[in-house]
Amino acid sequence: QVQLVESGGGLVQPGGSLSLSCAFSGFTLDKYAIGWFRQAPGKGREGLAYMRSGDGLTVYDDLMKGRSTMSRDNAKNTVYLQMNSLKPEDTAVYYCAAVPVGRGLTLRSHEYDYWGRGTQVTVSL
Repeated sequence: QVQLVESGGGLVQPGGSLSLSCAFSGFTLDKYAIGWFRQAPGKGREGLAYMRSGDGLTVYDDLMKGRSTMSRDNAKNTVYLQMNSLKPEDTAVYYCAAVPVGRGLTLRSHEYDYWGRGTQVTVSL
């Protein structure tokens, strides 16, 4: 059974940092790649970062480019999203998701097969 579980969200002040984790099970990274997304109230789901299986090449959307870093720990079946210089407009529910590697490098949410339940990130004074 495929599972993705996000953690690490919370309340942070503007300019602060958070590190999100996504623990996954039921699949391996030679079959699926992982992406990070977010969804703010009243807005659509936005792709943030994608990590290619194998060499771990990571691509970032402009939304958080330069302010976020995606990494992984293969031994722990976990991927991370380190976010810095957070702004109030970064407030959203953050999700990780899995996409079959055959679909290529993508941040289109409809391409992803499996999703976690999300973790809330709130950036406020």
